[in-house]
Amino acid sequence: MAERDGPEIIGRRVQQLRTERGLTQKQLAEPAYTPAYISTLEAGRVRASEPALRHIAERLGVAYDELATGRPAHLATDLRLRLTDAQRTLATGEAEVAAEQYAGLLAEAEAHGLVAEQAAALLGLGECALETGDLATARERFEESERRMGDAPLPQRVPAVRGSAVSHYLAGELRYACYLFESTLDELNRTGLHDPDALLLLYTGVIAPYMDMGAHARAAQAAEFALALAPQVGNPALVARMHRSVARTMIAEGRIAEADVSLAKAAELYRQLQIRTELANCHWMRGYLYVQNGELERAEDELREAQAMLSAKRAALYTSQVAVELADVLHRRGKSEEAAALLHEVLGDLSSERGAVHSAGAHRLLGIIAEDARDTEAAEEHYVRAMSLLERAGAAGDLADLCRLLGDLLRRTGRVEAALDAYRTGLGHRTAPGTTTLGPAPAQPPL
Repeated sequence: MAERDGPEIIGRRVQQLRTERGLTQKQLAEPAYTPAYISTLEAGRVRASEPALRHIAERLGVAYDELATGRPAHLATDLRLRLTDAQRTLATGEAEVAAEQYAGLLAEAEAHGLVAEQAAALLGLGECALETGDLATARERFEESERRMGDAPLPQRVPAVRGSAVSHYLAGELRYACYLFESTLDELNRTGLHDPDALLLLYTGVIAPYMDMGAHARAAQAAEFALALAPQVGNPALVARMHRSVARTMIAEGRIAEADVSLAKAAELYRQLQIRTELANCHWMRGYLYVQNGELERAEDELREAQAMLSAKRAALYTSQVAVELADVLHRRGKSEEAAALLHEVLGDLSSERGAVHSAGAHRLLGIIAEDARDTEAAEEHYVRAMSLLERAGAAGDLADLCRLLGDLLRRTGRVEAALDAYRTGLGHRTAPGTTTLGPAPAQPPL
């Protein structure tokens, strides 16, 4: 329930409403209170109890919340209804339209001091910015959303934490992204806060940074946990639509508390729909495992499924990342021309501040394809650009492998000293398979 205004403000509001309705203090007070009590209340010299305010609100013909806070009746419920509308818009892939809806809702929530609704609107704006690839704005919105939640339980803050972590990851800050994911997972599991939705968000989100840091064992485990939790989501689109429709009916009937419950369920389900973007990571992870087993045809199928899931939501940045992985499989299957065309198509959407690791992966693969075509000059150029991107991102495992490729190329073209320098650089970036430098893996959920 929203915090009440002070006695003086409530007193003036009671006096104004009483005067507008032509009631005397005695008429307003009876039968439970005295005219003197109403006079004292209107003067702001007493803090009315909740029963007293409910009695006065009923006599004045207004909602209790409106009398206690000055906000129009059903305002918070109406805002929550429109927040679910914006979530539905975002879930269908219309990020720019959803952002406009969220911005209007944020301004309205701020004007009326509705803090929980402010946090929800900021979270939505962060998700919209992620979808469109505006990472700096996304990070600011997620961090501000979490701040406005204050001391809310951790499961409620997880969507904002996850958003911040993904923003850092996509900006190339792999280590910090893993820290945010792992520390939050550890706190949830160690303290018994086993919220399935919160865990699913975190496990699906941490897969990609694990992979890019060379922590393949942890990535595989996170994918298994995510896929085990995913069936609990069911088909949220249909259920969410039902809850929204029910809520509108209840509002029309004046059943506000019940409508709020339905809206909360709808909002949660629309948020789960956004997990579709991250569940594509699980298909990508399966594709990676099939590659390791030499099952390239199955790997291609999984990656194309991931790409289709992401394209359907117009998630351009995520789609470009999966395209790089798919191009690698195509190259391994002898489809190098198709792979190169796909890489050139997505490179414009990647940069050092936006998908740095996958941008480096694209240049690495283009270098390999150029070497196969005996174009050593183009190959070297791609390798050097990839090294620069990986050094900035701290992707140690990929950097070590790239230094080997560059060293081999330099050695074959007779530049032995330069080749040795490349090999030495690679040795300095070796990482043990399946590990990060973040310490023990987080506690596991009770599946």
